[in-house]
Amino acid sequence: MRGGDATEVFTVAHATMATHFSKDQEERLIFIYPSVCVVFQIKCVKGDLFSCPQTDSLAHCISEDCRMGAGIAVLFKKKFGGVQELLDQQKKTGEVAVLQREDRYIYYLITKKKVSHKPTYENMRKSLEAMKAHCLNNGVTDISMPRIGCGLDGLDWNKVSAILGEVFEDTDIKITVYTL
Repeated sequence: MRGGDATEVFTVAHATMATHFSKDQEERLIFIYPSVCVVFQIKCVKGDLFSCPQTDSLAHCISEDCRMGAGIAVLFKKKFGGVQELLDQQKKTGEVAVLQREDRYIYYLITKKKVSHKPTYENMRKSLEAMKAHCLNNGVTDISMPRIGCGLDGLDWNKVSAILGEVFEDTDIKITVYTL
């Protein structure tokens, strides 16, 4: 499917989801919700997440204990610090902890209790809903993230991207997903 402009269409939850690959290999996940005439896109690009525009907020998943000892979480900890600030927020599974660094927010989706646990899709959805509420209350329009929950946590990207589409379908928030 990646030889030129190509589109793969399949149905998820209440929407038709199309994966479109352009000639420059940029991928867009397009969610079409016929009952409400809404189209929501997730832009997927290959590259370093930390090379995204400085105006984008960032998001990734962590556990309640804020250990961040493996995967991309290690890079977030090194780049933004604030572990004690996150712990002081006392966020629970299904919530979101937030750091503000200059003019951007860094979202820490709390998707599991302990670092050794695995997240559920339900907790992913709850954390994304909490992040959406913060975004809407604080004027956030652009979020960059990795394929959240799909690295070391082992969630399925098709399911996670469908949840992202459902949670953000009624907003103007643009989501860009970075993969290496």
